[in-house]
Amino acid sequence: MSHGHPTPDGPLIEAHELVKRYPAGVTALDGVSLEVGAGSVFGLLGPNGAGKSTMVKILSTLSRPTAGTAAVAGHDVVREPDHVRRAIGVVGQRSAVDPAATGRENLHLQARLYGLDGREMRARTAGLLDRFELTEAADRLVGTWSGGMRRKLDVAMGLINRPRVLFLDEPTTGLDPDARVRLWAEIRRLADDGVAIFLTTHYLEEADRLAGRLAIVDRGRVVAQGTPEALKAGLRGDAIQIELGASDGALAAASILGTIDGLADPVVDGQRVMARADHAAARVPSVLSALEGAGVAVASVTVARPSLDDVYLSHTGRAYRPDAMEVAR
Repeated sequence: MSHGHPTPDGPLIEAHELVKRYPAGVTALDGVSLEVGAGSVFGLLGPNGAGKSTMVKILSTLSRPTAGTAAVAGHDVVREPDHVRRAIGVVGQRSAVDPAATGRENLHLQARLYGLDGREMRARTAGLLDRFELTEAADRLVGTWSGGMRRKLDVAMGLINRPRVLFLDEPTTGLDPDARVRLWAEIRRLADDGVAIFLTTHYLEEADRLAGRLAIVDRGRVVAQGTPEALKAGLRGDAIQIELGASDGALAAASILGTIDGLADPVVDGQRVMARADHAAARVPSVLSALEGAGVAVASVTVARPSLDDVYLSHTGRAYRPDAMEVAR
């Protein structure tokens, strides 16, 4: 499906030093800057409460920033919100479909909100139903559809106005693995069509697989930004992870690892202790010997190439989990 948009000279999303503070004193965004070009997927990654949804609300004109500036499709989000809204599609965390209406009726209603009617409305609806493999179910009540089908309808509704920019706010939350992979494939096709896609997610694999560039946010600030490969390549050495027999020895294990030549950045996460090392596999015997000599029971040792989890860990000192985390360093 061609959207017929000329490729712009500059980015389709530009944000500079965005700040969002709420009356209760909570700072949701604290100086976030980023750019997204046409035909690309930009991933905003972080745990719940990191500021991802706040960023989407500001860029889609649903919230005003406390400070900083942002432009979408060449229009300022504060001064020209109507122009921005005509150029974007938004798929929120919660489904916007009406379960008491059919799939076709949901798309028709969304089309009318954008001023479409008649032949054009019917043609766009039919095209989107076909694209998302929903034609067979189109005239059944959405309440009878599977979760994956409903989520695809959500995305289709976000495309009814042929947007230049599509915001996907945690689009695969709650989907089974097969439905998630199918939606990933559709997101890639949309980017290939020239749509700029702004994806928020707390799934590390999703960001790694889809995003050409990504930013990791933590407590409202960008702690790392770049391509997934560049971010992982920026970490020296491999990750070595030790699973302990009991959590009460984790701090002692981290202290011991800190004394072993060639190991760096030991971090505790429950019953796991992680560190970085060049040629980590060759260091496993000395690690096991030191821990066992100190009476620390080891359940398993794993060595792996750097991952986005390691990137997050290196910038925040905490292992990545979607929910709020507090881990001793």
